[in-house]
Amino acid sequence: MPPEALVQRIREEIERTGPLTFARFMELALYDPEYGYYATAVRVGRSGDYLTAPEAHPIFGWVIARQLWELWDLLDRPAHFTLIEYGPGTGTLVLSLFEYLARTAPGFLERLRYRPVEVSRAALDTLVDRLVDSGFASLLALEERDAVTGVVLANEVVDALPVHRVCWREDQLWELFVDWDGERFVEVLGPPSTGALAHWLERLGVQLREGQTTELCLAMVDWVEDVARVLARGYVLVLDYGYPAPERYDPVRFPKGTVRTYFRHSVGDDPLQSLGEQDITAHVDFTMLGLAAQERGFTVLGLTTQAEFLAQAGLGEVLVQLQAEPGMTAEQYLAARAAALHLLDPAGMGRFRVLLLGKGVPEGVLPSGFRPRLLTGVHLPLSERSTDSQGHSQCDELWR
Repeated sequence: MPPEALVQRIREEIERTGPLTFARFMELALYDPEYGYYATAVRVGRSGDYLTAPEAHPIFGWVIARQLWELWDLLDRPAHFTLIEYGPGTGTLVLSLFEYLARTAPGFLERLRYRPVEVSRAALDTLVDRLVDSGFASLLALEERDAVTGVVLANEVVDALPVHRVCWREDQLWELFVDWDGERFVEVLGPPSTGALAHWLERLGVQLREGQTTELCLAMVDWVEDVARVLARGYVLVLDYGYPAPERYDPVRFPKGTVRTYFRHSVGDDPLQSLGEQDITAHVDFTMLGLAAQERGFTVLGLTTQAEFLAQAGLGEVLVQLQAEPGMTAEQYLAARAAALHLLDPAGMGRFRVLLLGKGVPEGVLPSGFRPRLLTGVHLPLSERSTDSQGHSQCDELWR
C-alpha cells in the first residue's frame, strides 16, 4: 500500500485536532487497519525488516516449550490449559513449540489450547494456514473469549506499543508532539497531554536532566489490563529488550531516548519518515510494567536476562538431546549450536530481559528459567558469559 495514503490520513487528523502526541502518531503508523506497518505485510524474518529469536532457530521455541510444560506442572496440571500469545506473527514460535511438545510431551499437548492475538490479518491468516498444514488446527481457540487458566506469552511485543515522548527544558516537563509544516512531519513542544506522564516519572523516581528526552509507554498499562482480563489464573512471560527504570532512563546512555526504527535489518532514529514502511520501537521499562501488573492483581515473580533464562530453562540439555537424535547430522547440530550462542550473546539477544508474572499461582516456587544458576549448562567460555560493563554477573538482582 502506498505510504502516501497513510501520510494523508495522519495529515488530515492533524488538521482536525492539531498536533498529535507521538503515541497517537506511532499508533497510526504501525496499527492503522488499512495502511499501518503491521497491517500491510508480513515484516519479520530474514527477508523482512528484522529478525526475532524464533526465526534464528527452532531451538528458541523448544526451550519455551519446556518452560510452558513446567508452568503447567506448577499449576497441578489442569485439564484445560490455554496459551495466549500476543503478537505471534506468522506462527514461527508456536509451531516450533508445538512440534517439540509433540515429540517430548504429547500428554501436555493434548491439554493445550492456543489463542493468538494478532493485529495483522495477513499474519493471522498465514499462522492459521501453517497450523492446519502442520496438523495442529485442533489446538486453535480463535473464538474463545472467557478468562482462562494458562500462560500469556509476549515475545518482542511490548516494545512496539505506542509511547509518549517527553523532554525536560528550562526546569519544566514538555511533551513532543508531531505536526505538519507543509512539507513533512516535524516535532513540536507543548505542555504534557496528560498528567499521567509526570505521575509515572515521579512514581519511577526519574528526574530528567536538562535537555534529556525519553519515552513513557502508557499503552503498556492498558495492555496489562487486557492481560488481566483474559487470564484468570496462571503466568505471564514477557521477553523483550529493555531495562529496569534506573537503566532505562540513564541520561548518559540514552540522552535522546530509545525510539528506534527498523527497515531491512538497518536501525534508524527518524520515526517521522517512511511511514508504514519501517518499524518503530522503544525499549521496555520493566519497572513500570511490573508496577502496572501489581496494580492489576499480578505478582512479579522474576526478571532476568534472556541468556540466563534460556540457559537455566534447559538450552544446554536441548543441545545434548540433539546430539542423540536419530538422523542428526553434524551440519544440523552445528547450526543449532551457533543459534544457541547467538541467543546467549550478551552483546545481542542475550541481553534481552525476561519477566515472569503470576496470578493465583503457588507461592515460593519458580520455574527453572528463573532459578539462580550459572551458565555452565551450555559450556560457554568465560569471555562469552553474560556480564555487565563492570564485569558483574547478570545473575545479580535486576528488579529494582
